[in-house]
Amino acid sequence: MLASALWILLMGFFVSQIARRLGVPPLIGMIGVGIVLGPQVGNVISPEVLEAADNLRMVAVMVILMKAGLGLDREKLRSQGSVALRLGFLPAAFEAIAIAFAAIWIFQFDLATGLLLGCIIGAESPAVIVPGMLRLKSLGWGVTKGIPDAILTGSALSDVLLLLLFSLLLSFLGQGGIETITLPGGVTVSSVQLLPLQVLVEIGLGVLIGYAAARLIVSLLTEQSWTQNTVHDVLIAAGIALLLVMVEKSLPYSGYLAAMAMGFFLIELDAPLARCLRGGFDSLWVVAEIVLFVLLGASVQLQVLGTTVLPGLLVLGIGLFVGRPVGWYLSTLGSNWTWTERLFLLPGNMAKATVQAAIGAIPLARGIDGGEIILAIAALSILTTAPIGAWAIPTFAPKLLERGEVDLTKVTVATRTVLLAAVDTSPLATEVLTKAASMARRMDGTVIVLHVMNLEEKEAVEKLRDRTQRLLSDIRYQFILVKGSVPEEIISVAQEYQVTDIVMGKRGHQPWEQVRVGSVSQAVLEMSSVPVILVEDGQLNLL
Repeated sequence: MLASALWILLMGFFVSQIARRLGVPPLIGMIGVGIVLGPQVGNVISPEVLEAADNLRMVAVMVILMKAGLGLDREKLRSQGSVALRLGFLPAAFEAIAIAFAAIWIFQFDLATGLLLGCIIGAESPAVIVPGMLRLKSLGWGVTKGIPDAILTGSALSDVLLLLLFSLLLSFLGQGGIETITLPGGVTVSSVQLLPLQVLVEIGLGVLIGYAAARLIVSLLTEQSWTQNTVHDVLIAAGIALLLVMVEKSLPYSGYLAAMAMGFFLIELDAPLARCLRGGFDSLWVVAEIVLFVLLGASVQLQVLGTTVLPGLLVLGIGLFVGRPVGWYLSTLGSNWTWTERLFLLPGNMAKATVQAAIGAIPLARGIDGGEIILAIAALSILTTAPIGAWAIPTFAPKLLERGEVDLTKVTVATRTVLLAAVDTSPLATEVLTKAASMARRMDGTVIVLHVMNLEEKEAVEKLRDRTQRLLSDIRYQFILVKGSVPEEIISVAQEYQVTDIVMGKRGHQPWEQVRVGSVSQAVLEMSSVPVILVEDGQLNLL
Protein backbone atom coordinates (compact mmCIF):
# COMPACT_ATOMS: atom_id res chain seq x y z
CA MET A 1 0.00 0.00 0.00
CA LEU A 2 2.85 2.38 0.77
CA ALA A 3 4.46 1.74 -2.61
CA SER A 4 1.08 2.32 -4.30
CA ALA A 5 0.66 5.61 -2.44
CA LEU A 6 4.10 6.75 -3.62
CA TRP A 7 3.30 5.83 -7.22
CA ILE A 8 -0.03 7.66 -7.07
CA LEU A 9 1.29 10.85 -5.48
CA LEU A 10 4.65 11.20 -7.24
CA MET A 11 3.63 10.03 -10.70
CA GLY A 12 0.34 11.90 -10.48
CA PHE A 13 2.14 15.11 -9.54
CA PHE A 14 4.94 15.01 -12.10
CA VAL A 15 2.79 13.90 -15.03
CA SER A 16 0.18 16.56 -14.19
CA GLN A 17 2.93 19.20 -14.20
CA ILE A 18 4.18 17.94 -17.56
CA ALA A 19 0.63 18.23 -18.87
CA ARG A 20 0.38 21.77 -17.48
CA ARG A 21 3.61 22.81 -19.21
CA LEU A 22 2.29 21.40 -22.48
CA GLY A 23 -0.84 23.53 -22.09
CA VAL A 24 -3.07 20.56 -21.27
CA PRO A 25 -5.29 20.39 -18.16
CA PRO A 26 -3.36 18.59 -15.38
CA LEU A 27 -6.42 16.43 -14.82
CA ILE A 28 -5.70 14.63 -18.11
CA GLY A 29 -2.24 13.70 -16.91
CA MET A 30 -3.59 12.38 -13.61
CA ILE A 31 -6.28 10.24 -15.28
CA GLY A 32 -3.65 8.94 -17.72
CA VAL A 33 -1.39 7.95 -14.82
CA GLY A 34 -4.31 6.12 -13.19
CA ILE A 35 -4.99 4.15 -16.38
CA VAL A 36 -1.31 3.21 -16.73
CA LEU A 37 -0.87 2.27 -13.07
CA GLY A 38 -4.26 0.57 -12.78
CA PRO A 39 -5.19 -3.07 -13.31
CA GLN A 40 -5.96 -2.50 -17.00
CA VAL A 41 -2.32 -1.78 -17.95
CA GLY A 42 0.52 -1.79 -15.41
CA ASN A 43 -1.30 -3.32 -12.43
CA VAL A 44 0.99 -1.37 -10.07
CA ILE A 45 -1.62 -0.19 -7.57
CA SER A 46 -2.24 -2.74 -4.84
CA PRO A 47 -5.68 -4.42 -4.54
CA GLU A 48 -6.05 -2.96 -1.01
CA VAL A 49 -5.79 0.58 -2.39
CA LEU A 50 -8.23 -0.17 -5.20
CA GLU A 51 -10.70 -1.59 -2.69
CA ALA A 52 -10.40 1.61 -0.67
CA ALA A 53 -10.77 3.79 -3.79
CA ASP A 54 -14.42 4.66 -3.11
CA ASN A 55 -13.61 5.86 0.41
CA LEU A 56 -10.59 7.84 -0.79
CA ARG A 57 -12.71 9.46 -3.52
CA MET A 58 -15.28 10.32 -0.85
CA VAL A 59 -12.61 12.18 1.14
CA ALA A 60 -11.41 14.05 -1.96
CA VAL A 61 -14.94 15.08 -2.99
CA MET A 62 -15.61 16.24 0.59
CA VAL A 63 -12.59 18.54 0.34
CA ILE A 64 -13.69 20.06 -2.95
CA LEU A 65 -17.27 20.55 -1.76
CA MET A 66 -16.01 22.32 1.36
CA LYS A 67 -13.96 24.57 -0.92
CA ALA A 68 -17.11 25.24 -2.93
CA GLY A 69 -19.18 26.09 0.15
CA LEU A 70 -16.47 28.36 1.53
CA GLY A 71 -16.45 30.22 -1.78
CA LEU A 72 -20.19 30.81 -2.26
CA ASP A 73 -21.53 34.36 -2.21
CA ARG A 74 -24.89 34.83 -0.46
CA GLU A 75 -25.74 38.04 -2.30
CA LYS A 76 -25.04 36.50 -5.71
CA LEU A 77 -27.09 33.43 -4.82
CA ARG A 78 -29.95 35.62 -3.68
CA SER A 79 -29.97 37.43 -7.02
CA GLN A 80 -29.64 34.16 -8.99
CA GLY A 81 -31.55 31.87 -6.63
CA SER A 82 -34.20 30.87 -9.15
CA VAL A 83 -31.60 30.16 -11.85
CA ALA A 84 -29.45 28.12 -9.44
CA LEU A 85 -32.46 26.07 -8.32
CA ARG A 86 -33.53 25.36 -11.89
CA LEU A 87 -29.95 24.49 -12.88
CA GLY A 88 -30.05 21.93 -10.10
CA PHE A 89 -32.86 19.95 -11.72
CA LEU A 90 -33.72 20.80 -15.32
CA PRO A 91 -30.47 20.24 -17.28
CA ALA A 92 -29.73 16.91 -15.58
CA ALA A 93 -33.33 15.75 -15.90
CA PHE A 94 -33.62 16.60 -19.60
CA GLU A 95 -30.22 15.02 -20.31
CA ALA A 96 -31.28 11.83 -18.52
CA ILE A 97 -34.52 11.69 -20.53
CA ALA A 98 -32.70 12.33 -23.83
CA ILE A 99 -30.14 9.62 -23.06
CA ALA A 100 -32.92 7.20 -22.11
CA PHE A 101 -34.68 7.59 -25.49
CA ALA A 102 -31.34 7.45 -27.33
CA ALA A 103 -30.48 4.20 -25.54
CA ILE A 104 -33.92 2.75 -26.39
CA TRP A 105 -33.27 3.61 -30.05
CA ILE A 106 -29.61 2.54 -30.30
CA PHE A 107 -29.30 -0.31 -27.76
CA GLN A 108 -32.95 -1.44 -27.64
CA PHE A 109 -33.11 -0.81 -23.88
CA ASP A 110 -36.47 -0.70 -22.15
CA LEU A 111 -37.53 2.63 -20.64
CA ALA A 112 -36.43 1.84 -17.07
CA THR A 113 -32.95 0.69 -18.14
CA GLY A 114 -32.60 3.72 -20.41
CA LEU A 115 -33.50 6.03 -17.53
CA LEU A 116 -31.02 4.18 -15.32
CA LEU A 117 -28.29 4.96 -17.84
CA GLY A 118 -29.53 8.55 -18.04
CA CYS A 119 -29.26 8.99 -14.27
CA ILE A 120 -25.69 7.74 -14.29
CA ILE A 121 -24.54 9.91 -17.19
CA GLY A 122 -26.60 12.99 -16.33
CA ALA A 123 -24.91 13.50 -12.94
CA GLU A 124 -22.37 16.35 -12.92
CA SER A 125 -18.86 16.07 -11.53
CA PRO A 126 -18.06 18.37 -8.58
CA ALA A 127 -14.40 17.33 -8.87
CA VAL A 128 -14.14 19.08 -12.25
CA ILE A 129 -16.78 21.80 -12.01
CA VAL A 130 -15.97 23.13 -8.52
CA PRO A 131 -12.26 23.86 -9.11
CA GLY A 132 -13.13 25.40 -12.46
CA MET A 133 -15.78 27.71 -11.02
CA LEU A 134 -13.62 28.73 -8.06
CA ARG A 135 -10.84 29.56 -10.51
CA LEU A 136 -13.24 31.80 -12.44
CA LYS A 137 -14.30 33.51 -9.21
CA SER A 138 -10.67 34.23 -8.33
CA LEU A 139 -10.19 35.82 -11.77
CA GLY A 140 -13.51 37.69 -11.78
CA TRP A 141 -15.14 35.98 -14.77
CA GLY A 142 -18.94 36.05 -14.47
CA VAL A 143 -18.90 37.16 -10.83
CA THR A 144 -21.02 40.28 -11.36
CA LYS A 145 -24.09 38.17 -12.11
CA GLY A 146 -23.04 35.29 -9.85
CA ILE A 147 -22.74 32.79 -12.70
CA PRO A 148 -20.07 30.59 -11.03
CA ASP A 149 -22.12 30.55 -7.81
CA ALA A 150 -25.26 29.47 -9.68
CA ILE A 151 -23.39 26.68 -11.46
CA LEU A 152 -21.77 25.49 -8.21
CA THR A 153 -25.10 25.31 -6.40
CA GLY A 154 -26.91 23.73 -9.32
CA SER A 155 -24.36 20.96 -9.77
CA ALA A 156 -24.67 20.00 -6.09
CA LEU A 157 -28.47 19.86 -6.25
CA SER A 158 -28.62 17.90 -9.51
CA ASP A 159 -26.76 14.94 -8.07
CA VAL A 160 -29.32 14.67 -5.26
CA LEU A 161 -32.15 14.22 -7.76
CA LEU A 162 -30.35 11.78 -10.05
CA LEU A 163 -28.91 9.59 -7.29
CA LEU A 164 -32.35 9.22 -5.72
CA LEU A 165 -33.89 8.33 -9.07
CA PHE A 166 -31.01 5.92 -9.75
CA SER A 167 -31.70 4.09 -6.46
CA LEU A 168 -35.42 3.91 -7.28
CA LEU A 169 -34.81 2.49 -10.78
CA LEU A 170 -32.21 0.04 -9.48
CA SER A 171 -34.71 -1.30 -6.97
CA PHE A 172 -37.43 -1.47 -9.65
CA LEU A 173 -35.26 -3.41 -12.11
CA GLY A 174 -33.95 -5.72 -9.41
CA GLN A 175 -37.37 -6.57 -7.95
CA GLY A 176 -39.27 -6.48 -11.20
CA GLY A 177 -41.76 -3.87 -10.09
CA ILE A 178 -42.41 -0.61 -8.29
CA GLU A 179 -42.14 -0.83 -4.53
CA THR A 180 -45.21 0.20 -2.52
CA ILE A 181 -45.05 1.75 0.92
CA THR A 182 -47.79 1.88 3.53
CA LEU A 183 -47.86 5.14 5.46
CA PRO A 184 -49.32 5.68 8.93
CA GLY A 185 -53.09 5.65 8.61
CA GLY A 186 -53.13 2.83 6.09
CA VAL A 187 -52.41 5.00 3.04
CA THR A 188 -50.46 3.10 0.38
CA VAL A 189 -48.22 4.99 -2.05
CA SER A 190 -45.59 3.95 -4.56
CA SER A 191 -41.92 4.88 -4.35
CA VAL A 192 -42.39 6.98 -7.51
CA GLN A 193 -45.01 9.11 -5.79
CA LEU A 194 -42.70 9.62 -2.85
CA LEU A 195 -39.77 10.72 -5.02
CA PRO A 196 -40.52 14.49 -4.98
CA LEU A 197 -40.90 14.37 -1.19
CA GLN A 198 -37.63 12.43 -0.86
CA VAL A 199 -35.81 15.04 -2.93
CA LEU A 200 -37.15 17.88 -0.79
CA VAL A 201 -36.36 16.03 2.44
CA GLU A 202 -32.79 15.23 1.38
CA ILE A 203 -32.13 18.82 0.32
CA GLY A 204 -33.83 20.35 3.36
CA LEU A 205 -32.13 18.08 5.87
CA GLY A 206 -28.80 18.49 4.08
CA VAL A 207 -28.97 22.28 4.42
CA LEU A 208 -30.23 22.08 8.03
CA ILE A 209 -27.53 19.61 9.11
CA GLY A 210 -24.90 21.71 7.34
CA TYR A 211 -26.02 24.76 9.31
CA ALA A 212 -25.93 22.84 12.60
CA ALA A 213 -22.42 21.58 11.81
CA ALA A 214 -21.27 25.12 11.02
CA ARG A 215 -22.66 26.35 14.34
CA LEU A 216 -20.82 23.53 16.13
CA ILE A 217 -17.52 24.41 14.44
CA VAL A 218 -17.84 28.10 15.31
CA SER A 219 -18.62 27.18 18.91
CA LEU A 220 -15.64 24.83 19.21
CA LEU A 221 -13.05 26.82 17.31
CA THR A 222 -13.97 30.44 18.01
CA GLU A 223 -16.17 30.72 21.07
CA GLN A 224 -14.56 27.97 23.18
CA SER A 225 -11.06 28.07 21.57
CA TRP A 226 -10.46 24.32 21.54
CA THR A 227 -7.72 24.69 18.92
CA GLN A 228 -4.41 26.53 18.92
CA ASN A 229 -3.65 27.05 15.23
CA THR A 230 -5.07 26.88 11.72
CA VAL A 231 -3.96 23.28 11.23
CA HIS A 232 -6.13 22.25 14.18
CA ASP A 233 -9.04 24.27 12.76
CA VAL A 234 -8.81 22.57 9.37
CA LEU A 235 -8.49 19.14 11.00
CA ILE A 236 -11.69 19.60 13.01
CA ALA A 237 -13.64 21.09 10.10
CA ALA A 238 -12.51 18.36 7.68
CA GLY A 239 -13.34 15.65 10.22
CA ILE A 240 -16.87 16.97 10.77
CA ALA A 241 -17.44 17.41 7.02
CA LEU A 242 -16.30 13.85 6.36
CA LEU A 243 -18.59 12.60 9.13
CA LEU A 244 -21.53 14.33 7.43
CA VAL A 245 -20.73 12.54 4.17
CA MET A 246 -20.31 9.16 5.86
CA VAL A 247 -23.48 9.33 7.98
CA GLU A 248 -25.72 10.00 4.95
CA LYS A 249 -25.85 6.25 4.33
CA SER A 250 -27.85 5.89 7.55
CA LEU A 251 -29.99 9.05 7.39
CA PRO A 252 -32.21 10.49 4.64
CA TYR A 253 -30.16 13.55 3.65
CA SER A 254 -27.51 14.51 1.10
CA GLY A 255 -24.08 14.36 2.75
CA TYR A 256 -22.35 16.18 -0.10
CA LEU A 257 -24.90 18.98 0.06
CA ALA A 258 -24.51 19.13 3.85
CA ALA A 259 -20.72 19.53 3.53
CA MET A 260 -21.15 22.29 0.97
CA ALA A 261 -23.82 24.00 3.10
CA MET A 262 -21.53 23.82 6.13
CA GLY A 263 -18.85 25.77 4.27
CA PHE A 264 -21.41 28.33 3.12
CA PHE A 265 -22.81 28.91 6.60
CA LEU A 266 -19.31 29.23 8.06
CA ILE A 267 -18.87 32.35 5.92
CA GLU A 268 -22.08 33.80 7.32
CA LEU A 269 -21.37 32.88 10.95
CA ASP A 270 -17.64 33.63 11.18
CA ALA A 271 -15.99 35.11 8.08
CA PRO A 272 -12.45 35.29 9.58
CA LEU A 273 -12.60 31.59 10.50
CA ALA A 274 -13.91 30.77 7.02
CA ARG A 275 -10.99 32.63 5.44
CA CYS A 276 -8.47 30.60 7.47
CA LEU A 277 -10.25 27.33 6.65
CA ARG A 278 -10.33 28.25 2.96
CA GLY A 279 -6.54 28.37 2.88
CA GLY A 280 -6.30 25.04 4.70
CA PHE A 281 -8.69 23.27 2.33
CA ASP A 282 -6.81 24.75 -0.63
CA SER A 283 -3.73 22.93 0.67
CA LEU A 284 -5.67 19.69 1.26
CA TRP A 285 -6.98 19.82 -2.31
CA VAL A 286 -3.43 19.74 -3.70
CA VAL A 287 -3.11 16.15 -2.44
CA ALA A 288 -6.78 15.16 -2.72
CA GLU A 289 -6.92 16.16 -6.39
CA ILE A 290 -4.05 13.82 -7.30
CA VAL A 291 -5.56 10.90 -5.36
CA LEU A 292 -9.03 11.51 -6.80
CA PHE A 293 -8.13 11.62 -10.47
CA VAL A 294 -5.42 8.96 -10.44
CA LEU A 295 -7.83 6.53 -8.77
CA LEU A 296 -10.51 7.69 -11.19
CA GLY A 297 -8.27 6.67 -14.08
CA ALA A 298 -7.47 3.37 -12.37
CA SER A 299 -11.19 2.59 -12.06
CA VAL A 300 -11.87 3.07 -15.79
CA GLN A 301 -12.35 -0.35 -17.34
CA LEU A 302 -10.98 -0.01 -20.86
CA GLN A 303 -11.78 -3.57 -21.88
CA VAL A 304 -15.54 -2.96 -21.51
CA LEU A 305 -15.53 -0.29 -24.20
CA GLY A 306 -15.26 -2.82 -27.00
CA THR A 307 -17.67 -2.06 -29.83
CA THR A 308 -19.68 0.50 -27.83
CA VAL A 309 -17.38 3.49 -28.49
CA LEU A 310 -19.16 4.98 -31.50
CA PRO A 311 -22.76 4.31 -30.38
CA GLY A 312 -21.74 5.38 -26.87
CA LEU A 313 -20.41 8.70 -28.18
CA LEU A 314 -23.67 9.17 -30.06
CA VAL A 315 -25.68 8.61 -26.87
CA LEU A 316 -23.48 11.06 -24.96
CA GLY A 317 -23.80 13.61 -27.76
CA ILE A 318 -27.59 13.38 -27.78
CA GLY A 319 -27.72 13.91 -24.04
CA LEU A 320 -25.23 16.77 -24.08
CA PHE A 321 -26.32 18.65 -27.21
CA VAL A 322 -30.06 17.85 -27.26
CA GLY A 323 -31.23 17.21 -23.71
CA ARG A 324 -29.07 19.59 -21.67
CA PRO A 325 -29.61 22.70 -23.87
CA VAL A 326 -33.36 22.45 -23.25
CA GLY A 327 -32.70 22.38 -19.50
CA TRP A 328 -30.21 25.26 -19.75
CA TYR A 329 -32.68 27.36 -21.73
CA LEU A 330 -35.51 26.78 -19.26
CA SER A 331 -33.18 27.36 -16.29
CA THR A 332 -32.10 30.81 -17.50
CA LEU A 333 -35.47 31.85 -18.95
CA GLY A 334 -36.41 35.27 -17.58
CA SER A 335 -32.97 35.89 -16.09
CA ASN A 336 -30.54 38.72 -16.87
CA TRP A 337 -28.04 36.35 -18.51
CA THR A 338 -26.95 37.24 -22.05
CA TRP A 339 -26.91 34.62 -24.81
CA THR A 340 -23.11 34.25 -24.49
CA GLU A 341 -23.42 33.64 -20.76
CA ARG A 342 -26.06 30.98 -21.41
CA LEU A 343 -23.78 29.44 -24.03
CA PHE A 344 -21.05 29.16 -21.36
CA LEU A 345 -23.15 26.49 -19.62
CA LEU A 346 -22.08 24.05 -22.33
CA PRO A 347 -18.39 23.99 -21.31
CA GLY A 348 -19.07 25.00 -17.71
CA ASN A 349 -21.67 22.42 -16.79
CA MET A 350 -20.86 19.30 -18.84
CA ALA A 351 -18.14 17.36 -16.99
CA LYS A 352 -18.75 13.82 -15.73
CA ALA A 353 -16.32 11.92 -13.50
CA THR A 354 -16.83 11.03 -9.84
CA VAL A 355 -20.46 9.89 -9.81
CA GLN A 356 -19.97 7.82 -12.96
CA ALA A 357 -16.92 6.12 -11.44
CA ALA A 358 -18.81 5.42 -8.22
CA ILE A 359 -22.03 3.93 -9.59
CA GLY A 360 -21.32 3.00 -13.22
CA ALA A 361 -20.54 -0.63 -12.41
CA ILE A 362 -23.48 -1.22 -10.03
CA PRO A 363 -26.06 -2.30 -12.67
CA LEU A 364 -23.63 -4.93 -14.03
CA ALA A 365 -22.89 -6.17 -10.51
CA ARG A 366 -26.64 -6.47 -9.84
CA GLY A 367 -27.11 -8.58 -12.97
CA ILE A 368 -29.29 -6.02 -14.79
CA ASP A 369 -29.62 -6.59 -18.56
CA GLY A 370 -27.43 -4.10 -20.44
CA GLY A 371 -25.19 -3.55 -17.42
CA GLU A 372 -22.01 -4.03 -19.46
CA ILE A 373 -23.12 -1.37 -21.96
CA ILE A 374 -24.00 0.99 -19.10
CA LEU A 375 -20.54 0.50 -17.59
CA ALA A 376 -18.85 1.11 -20.95
CA ILE A 377 -20.72 4.37 -21.55
CA ALA A 378 -20.01 5.52 -17.99
CA ALA A 379 -16.28 4.93 -18.60
CA LEU A 380 -16.53 6.70 -21.96
CA SER A 381 -18.22 9.72 -20.37
CA ILE A 382 -15.31 10.07 -17.92
CA LEU A 383 -12.64 9.80 -20.61
CA THR A 384 -14.31 12.38 -22.85
CA THR A 385 -16.23 14.97 -20.84
CA ALA A 386 -13.91 15.33 -17.82
CA PRO A 387 -10.80 16.38 -19.81
CA ILE A 388 -12.82 18.47 -22.26
CA GLY A 389 -14.67 20.20 -19.41
CA ALA A 390 -11.44 20.91 -17.51
CA TRP A 391 -9.98 22.48 -20.67
CA ALA A 392 -13.10 24.28 -21.84
CA ILE A 393 -13.96 26.14 -18.61
CA PRO A 394 -10.83 28.38 -18.52
CA THR A 395 -10.66 28.54 -22.31
CA PHE A 396 -14.17 29.82 -23.04
CA ALA A 397 -14.81 31.90 -19.90
CA PRO A 398 -12.85 34.94 -21.20
CA LYS A 399 -14.71 34.69 -24.51
CA LEU A 400 -18.25 34.27 -23.18
CA LEU A 401 -18.32 35.93 -19.73
CA GLU A 402 -17.80 39.47 -18.53
CA ARG A 403 -15.05 40.19 -16.03
CA GLY A 404 -16.06 41.78 -12.75
CA GLU A 405 -14.46 42.75 -9.47
CA VAL A 406 -13.07 39.85 -7.43
CA ASP A 407 -14.47 39.52 -3.91
CA LEU A 408 -11.42 38.58 -1.85
CA THR A 409 -13.63 37.70 1.12
CA LYS A 410 -15.03 34.69 -0.79
CA VAL A 411 -12.03 33.29 -2.68
CA THR A 412 -8.33 32.77 -2.19
CA VAL A 413 -6.25 34.54 -4.80
CA ALA A 414 -2.74 33.15 -5.09
CA THR A 415 -0.21 35.96 -4.86
CA ARG A 416 3.56 35.88 -5.22
CA THR A 417 5.26 37.95 -2.52
CA VAL A 418 8.36 39.78 -3.77
CA LEU A 419 9.96 42.29 -1.41
CA LEU A 420 12.42 44.98 -2.48
CA ALA A 421 14.96 45.80 0.25
CA ALA A 422 16.63 49.08 -0.77
CA VAL A 423 19.83 49.38 1.29
CA ASP A 424 22.94 51.52 1.58
CA THR A 425 26.18 50.64 3.35
CA SER A 426 25.22 52.19 6.70
CA PRO A 427 24.38 50.22 9.86
CA LEU A 428 20.69 50.92 9.12
CA ALA A 429 20.95 48.37 6.29
CA THR A 430 21.02 45.60 8.90
CA GLU A 431 17.60 46.63 10.22
CA VAL A 432 16.18 46.90 6.69
CA LEU A 433 17.46 43.43 5.77
CA THR A 434 16.21 41.97 9.06
CA LYS A 435 12.74 43.41 8.47
CA ALA A 436 12.62 42.16 4.87
CA ALA A 437 13.76 38.69 5.96
CA SER A 438 11.11 38.55 8.69
CA MET A 439 8.34 39.47 6.22
CA ALA A 440 9.60 36.98 3.63
CA ARG A 441 9.56 34.15 6.16
CA ARG A 442 5.97 34.91 7.21
CA MET A 443 4.70 35.21 3.64
CA ASP A 444 6.99 32.61 1.99
CA GLY A 445 8.33 35.34 -0.27
CA THR A 446 11.51 36.28 -2.06
CA VAL A 447 13.66 39.39 -1.61
CA ILE A 448 15.35 41.68 -4.11
CA VAL A 449 18.24 43.42 -2.33
CA LEU A 450 19.04 46.66 -4.18
CA HIS A 451 22.02 48.94 -3.63
CA VAL A 452 22.64 52.06 -5.67
CA MET A 453 26.44 52.30 -5.57
CA ASN A 454 29.18 54.79 -6.39
CA LEU A 455 32.77 54.11 -7.46
CA GLU A 456 34.34 54.76 -4.04
CA GLU A 457 32.63 52.08 -1.95
CA LYS A 458 33.77 48.73 -3.39
CA GLU A 459 34.99 47.47 -0.01
CA ALA A 460 31.76 48.57 1.72
CA VAL A 461 29.70 46.77 -0.94
CA GLU A 462 31.51 43.49 -0.26
CA LYS A 463 30.71 43.86 3.43
CA LEU A 464 27.08 44.55 2.49
CA ARG A 465 27.02 41.32 0.43
CA ASP A 466 28.35 39.35 3.40
CA ARG A 467 25.76 40.93 5.71
CA THR A 468 22.98 40.08 3.24
CA GLN A 469 24.14 36.47 2.96
CA ARG A 470 24.16 36.13 6.74
CA LEU A 471 20.74 37.70 7.39
CA LEU A 472 18.93 36.12 4.41
CA SER A 473 20.62 32.71 4.41
CA ASP A 474 17.25 30.87 4.49
CA ILE A 475 15.49 33.26 2.06
CA ARG A 476 15.56 33.17 -1.73
CA TYR A 477 17.06 36.53 -2.68
CA GLN A 478 18.84 38.37 -5.46
CA PHE A 479 21.52 41.01 -4.85
CA ILE A 480 21.44 43.82 -7.41
CA LEU A 481 23.91 46.67 -7.86
CA VAL A 482 22.99 49.65 -10.03
CA LYS A 483 24.17 53.20 -10.65
CA GLY A 484 22.06 56.30 -11.02
CA SER A 485 19.49 58.35 -9.13
CA VAL A 486 18.51 56.47 -5.98
CA PRO A 487 14.70 57.08 -5.98
CA GLU A 488 14.38 56.48 -9.72
CA GLU A 489 16.39 53.25 -9.60
CA ILE A 490 14.32 51.97 -6.67
CA ILE A 491 11.07 52.59 -8.56
CA SER A 492 12.51 51.16 -11.79
CA VAL A 493 13.64 47.90 -10.14
CA ALA A 494 10.34 47.63 -8.24
CA GLN A 495 8.42 47.83 -11.51
CA GLU A 496 10.75 45.44 -13.35
CA TYR A 497 10.44 42.71 -10.72
CA GLN A 498 6.77 43.47 -9.90
CA VAL A 499 7.47 43.70 -6.18
CA THR A 500 4.63 43.71 -3.68
CA ASP A 501 6.35 45.89 -1.02
CA ILE A 502 9.40 48.14 -0.71
CA VAL A 503 11.42 48.08 2.52
CA MET A 504 13.97 50.89 3.01
CA GLY A 505 15.63 53.09 5.61
CA LYS A 506 14.39 56.60 6.22
CA ARG A 507 17.89 58.11 6.06
CA GLY A 508 21.41 56.88 5.34
CA HIS A 509 25.02 57.91 5.40
CA GLN A 510 25.66 58.46 1.71
CA PRO A 511 26.34 61.64 -0.29
CA TRP A 512 22.72 61.89 -1.49
CA GLU A 513 21.52 62.76 2.03
CA GLN A 514 23.27 66.11 1.71
CA VAL A 515 20.24 67.35 -0.23
CA ARG A 516 17.97 67.06 2.79
CA VAL A 517 17.16 64.45 5.42
CA GLY A 518 14.54 61.98 4.19
CA SER A 519 14.52 63.22 0.59
CA VAL A 520 15.08 59.72 -0.87
CA SER A 521 12.29 58.05 1.13
CA GLN A 522 9.98 61.00 0.43
CA ALA A 523 10.60 60.71 -3.31
CA VAL A 524 9.98 56.93 -3.27
CA LEU A 525 6.75 57.44 -1.32
CA GLU A 526 5.50 59.92 -3.90
CA MET A 527 6.37 57.73 -6.90
CA SER A 528 5.65 54.20 -5.64
CA SER A 529 2.43 52.38 -6.52
CA VAL A 530 3.11 49.64 -3.91
CA PRO A 531 3.31 49.95 -0.11
CA VAL A 532 6.57 51.39 1.27
CA ILE A 533 7.81 50.24 4.68
CA LEU A 534 10.26 52.66 6.32
CA VAL A 535 12.73 51.51 8.98
CA GLU A 536 14.36 54.15 11.18
CA ASP A 537 16.57 53.51 14.23
CA GLY A 538 14.68 50.39 15.31
CA GLN A 539 11.28 51.93 14.53
CA LEU A 540 8.94 50.91 11.73
CA ASN A 541 6.61 53.01 9.62
CA LEU A 542 4.20 51.66 6.99
CA LEU A 543 3.20 54.22 4.36
